[in-house]
Amino acid sequence: MFLRCGRFAIEALRHHFAGQGHTNRLVCTPAAPAVEWIACIHAVRFVIGRPLMQVKQVVRWSVVLAFVFTAASALAADWPHFRGADRDGKSADTGLLKAWPEAGPTELWTAEGLGAGFSEPVVVGDTIYVTGTEGDTGYVNVLSTDGTLLRKMPYGQDWSKDKPGARTTPTVEDGRLYLMTAFGRAVCLDAETGETVWERDTREDFGAQILRWGMAESLLVLEDKVICTPGGAGATVAALDKQTGETAWIFLEVLDKSGYSSPILIERGGRSTIVVLTGGGLLGIDPATGKAIWTQLHDAQYGIHATSPVYEDGRIYVTSGYGGVRGAMYELSADGTAATEKWTDGNLDCHHGGVIVHEGFVYGASDRNKRGNWICLNLETGEVVSEIEGVGKGSSAFADGMVYGYGEGGQVALMEPARADFRVVSSFSVTKGSGTHWSHPVIANGVLYIRHGDALMAYDVKAP
Repeated sequence: MFLRCGRFAIEALRHHFAGQGHTNRLVCTPAAPAVEWIACIHAVRFVIGRPLMQVKQVVRWSVVLAFVFTAASALAADWPHFRGADRDGKSADTGLLKAWPEAGPTELWTAEGLGAGFSEPVVVGDTIYVTGTEGDTGYVNVLSTDGTLLRKMPYGQDWSKDKPGARTTPTVEDGRLYLMTAFGRAVCLDAETGETVWERDTREDFGAQILRWGMAESLLVLEDKVICTPGGAGATVAALDKQTGETAWIFLEVLDKSGYSSPILIERGGRSTIVVLTGGGLLGIDPATGKAIWTQLHDAQYGIHATSPVYEDGRIYVTSGYGGVRGAMYELSADGTAATEKWTDGNLDCHHGGVIVHEGFVYGASDRNKRGNWICLNLETGEVVSEIEGVGKGSSAFADGMVYGYGEGGQVALMEPARADFRVVSSFSVTKGSGTHWSHPVIANGVLYIRHGDALMAYDVKAP
């Protein structure tokens, strides 16, 4: 409605200028949509019968207000995928607290009864989606951002064996929700009604090998495709049509099982590349054709590569847990067609909590090599720049220049990534929920979300 009124106002202003011989004084620009709804407020009062100077003042103030509203909206951002909008653990939020009160940030609400699970919530507008299991049935819990449970949408059988609970974080796009169950079913649901739009059983269709702890992949939605890693004889990686679920292409140039991690998309030299970390290697795949751009062997203890790769400025960093030399950096050629291993590391053996790469440095929690210490590595050289205690082995996120850590002991920490002075600024303990603290923290629209078992807590982290 506002846009329609705004467009009427813009046209009225045009006609007013034209009547005074100033046909070129008002031109539509990229800022026009932001101005339109403000212009509609002034249209009737100022356009008809007002002198040109007053109309020009209306336009001038409308532009100023548009920039104010645009800047305000830039302070907040959704979190529609696993590890955020760019799948790198980073939030685009700004204007957040740089230190917390001694007891932690203000708790806004807690939602309980979400079922067992280790997945993280996704936030789209004023709606939150988080998966959980009750018995052997998986549900998508749909909540409003005030913590009210709106509905539960069943999506079929999910994991009830060792470490029971949902693994998959859904991907939400254009009114649809995409997820992969622990048993290898790729499912597309209507995000509003929960109706199944399509589903594919990757065990039947691609010979997917169900892993010891179940499939733990969060699907990558890329333009008209959904990317998954069956890790079977029929497809190591597969692209499915986003609308129908039909097979768009399969990748079989390297045969390998899935590695518990999720694919990412990177850009290098004008070339887009899907990067997949399987049980035994790193793959660079052309999104359009499914053909290999480059491949690299990179082994992991027990074939568990549960930390997704991260990327910055032509460098890909990978790591895994259980001790040993697990970390490595691969440098891409200028055109993105080749990857070369530049260094390896035996310090940051991140298990499954994810790592953050920021301005040439990697931040994350170790597993066995450094007994849960958090480490800062130089991305170019692999050198350990700093190492800190206090949070324990856990998961990570990043927002507004700060690292957020969620330790397996329930400690949530705000850390300053000051390279040689990497340090914990503030922390608090999660006391609600039950089970293992394995979910990743989420920062969206000025709120920190922490999931612990069947409970989801929301904390206000906006600066006053």
